[in-house]
Amino acid sequence: MVMASRRSLWLAAFALAFSVYAGAGRASEPETAQAEKPDRPLGVVELFTSQGCSSCPPADAFFAELATRQDLVALAYHVDYWDYLGWKDTLSHRENTERQYDYMRYFSSRSVYTPQAVLNGRMHVNGANRGEVDGALARMARAGEGMRVPIKVSRTGDRVIIDAGDAGAGPNDAHVVIVYFDAPQTVNIGQGENSGRKMTYWNAVTGIQTAGMWHGMAQRYELPLSEITKKGGCAVLLQSVGKDGLPGPILGAAFIHKPGSETSLDRKL
Repeated sequence: MVMASRRSLWLAAFALAFSVYAGAGRASEPETAQAEKPDRPLGVVELFTSQGCSSCPPADAFFAELATRQDLVALAYHVDYWDYLGWKDTLSHRENTERQYDYMRYFSSRSVYTPQAVLNGRMHVNGANRGEVDGALARMARAGEGMRVPIKVSRTGDRVIIDAGDAGAGPNDAHVVIVYFDAPQTVNIGQGENSGRKMTYWNAVTGIQTAGMWHGMAQRYELPLSEITKKGGCAVLLQSVGKDGLPGPILGAAFIHKPGSETSLDRKL
């Protein structure tokens, strides 16, 4: 389904109590740190979807498979512009819609649509098209447009530590973006184009925060553990942002492990 373009609203920047250290790649880990494995996935899939979109259920089902893959960071952004069709998406957030409109401007598109899958922040395809999604991720990996910057997540005491590696060649500036999402949940859709369907939705995004800047060299960022434990799930994206503030290529990504979580995403880390 396609929605006519409108004036994009800017994403709000949220301040977190982060500490940033240069040269973290050369620093020794604290003795108390509980290290997670370095995560350099094949790519990042951002699905823009809606419970009120009749074209979305096949994409949501395919996305459920992507969300359980160990080589992908998969995030679902439920948008609100189809709510007028008779059913208000219970997982939608205006911030998600604003992010899709920002991608629309970045891609110089004339409209937004669902289901839309944005891959590595570099291109978009129909989110229900398995061949296009898998093929594009593979092509980008071969072309050096995948996750070329390693992201390592560890814990020490009451802190989560995010280590972003060196850039090598390519863009030297990016935002460290923290994306919060819900655990899988099942929704009974009572009205609208999908009335009567019972759908399980994975990794529905609930909030986005910019943690700081990365300038091409190894850096360390710290997040209070309390910020993670009160959320359903969490991922970190190292994303280039243009001078116009629009999101661009994603250079690195990882899930942030939630202590004691029982979701399949946490079990795989």
